[in-house]
Amino acid sequence: MSDTLFRQEAAEALQRKSAEHQARQASAENGTGGDTNVGGIERLISVTSGSALILYGLSRRSAGGLALASVGGGLLLRGATGHCHVYSKLKISTSDASSKETRGIHIEKSITIGKSPEEVYQFWRNLSNLPRFMDHLKAVDVISETTSHWVAKAPMGGNISWDAEIIVDEPNARIAWRSLPDSDIENAGSVRFVEAPGGRGCEVHVTVQYYPPAGVLGATIAKLFGEEPSIQITDDLRRLKRLLETGEIPTTEGQPHG
Repeated sequence: MSDTLFRQEAAEALQRKSAEHQARQASAENGTGGDTNVGGIERLISVTSGSALILYGLSRRSAGGLALASVGGGLLLRGATGHCHVYSKLKISTSDASSKETRGIHIEKSITIGKSPEEVYQFWRNLSNLPRFMDHLKAVDVISETTSHWVAKAPMGGNISWDAEIIVDEPNARIAWRSLPDSDIENAGSVRFVEAPGGRGCEVHVTVQYYPPAGVLGATIAKLFGEEPSIQITDDLRRLKRLLETGEIPTTEGQPHG
């Protein structure tokens, strides 16, 4: 694509975004839309991510780059106006921190491991083992019998941390936890260890509920950078299975998920 044609298409894309913004403003003034339904932190991330996508997209000087820049323009406007049409259609609002039920992400995954429930439970209950197969975890420091401090990788090379407490501990059967107040990311979950039919080992059932720091957008941005939690947990369980059954950690990522 020539520089002249690229600049023309980029200008047209920005004009379209400007027209869309003006239409949204007119809709808000007429009382037909434009209400704020995006929270403050999420708006900031929208602006930051949108700006980055615009710069990256334009730097590629290609049709694909223009598409990324267009997406970035949408995020930029989303952050500037505090309004998301998709949220409106889905009746979602993150502008009020009290509406957690609209922002929570619920994940359930399971896998069968060729070890007894007792063995798998004991390995998991030693929380310092978790970073060995949870790739997104950097460290878990045990503070007491029931509390611990977690440090995890965040998109774009950052870190997030939280303190957690074990609220249910049924030996060889179930562990449940929740994050403590003032954590970077609020979360809770449980893992059950069930004897598999036919003596095939242990079924591990993981349930996680968490609230991204930027609501639903936080999970969406994480997907963009290949760090969506549902996929993370699937991969983590596969690594746990490999580690317990063979003593090795798989070194090849990117296998089909399912």
